Amino acid sequence: MIVDLFIPCFIDQMFPNIGWSVVKILESKNVEVNYNPKQTCCGQPTFNSGYWKQSKKAAIKFFKDFPNDRPIVVPSASCAGYVKNHYTKLFEDDAQYLPECERLNRNVIEFTDFLVNHLKITDLNASFPHKVTYHDACSALREYGLSDEPRQLLANVNGLELIEMEDRHTCCGFGGTFMVKFVSISTAMAEQKVQNALNTGARYIVSTEASCLMNIQSYINKQKLPIKTIHLAEILAGGL
Repeated sequence: MIVDLFIPCFIDQMFPNIGWSVVKILESKNVEVNYNPKQTCCGQPTFNSGYWKQSKKAAIKFFKDFPNDRPIVVPSASCAGYVKNHYTKLFEDDAQYLPECERLNRNVIEFTDFLVNHLKITDLNASFPHKVTYHDACSALREYGLSDEPRQLLANVNGLELIEMEDRHTCCGFGGTFMVKFVSISTAMAEQKVQNALNTGARYIVSTEASCLMNIQSYINKQKLPIKTIHLAEILAGGL
């Protein structure tokens, strides 16, 4: 199998090890990974801020960067959900590009969804001997519909103990530009999320969203708290 790999902005610029972990995992399962170095942002930040004209330009570039009719694996349900659900809104009256939106809707797949539901893999023989709690990112849960897949993968990690936190479905306060425009509210939400995680006794907060983890880790660092964040792909790649 050959797949295309889309690496979101936050991972590309700040957390490249997550991207390398995804490649390592896919190749270990005999999946050939094609990475187009010309790829850039999917356009979600401008879309959420109301700049749809600029978002359309980013989307058209995305069409050109991913021209193949095959799976496009994305280690972010937020970006995957945006491409699948909102590109059609940008081009709903555009006969030229609407078929491209439909092609991407069919092919864009979040990373853990791809492992569990397409490759039928839930056990990567990974080892992570720590207590962890899982953060359900808003876009992952509500827009993409991702919930059970990450937990199925965590359940098969040797030595890992998953402890669910209170209000696990509550936002961490990131919300893209929300954290910039409403700093005080965002900080209070991050505080609540981290406190709920601390109450579990977990050593790590795990998620599929690098952007959420960045926001949560920033609060942890600021307060010098005894807990860390980690992307699920990094745990799964640890034994490879």
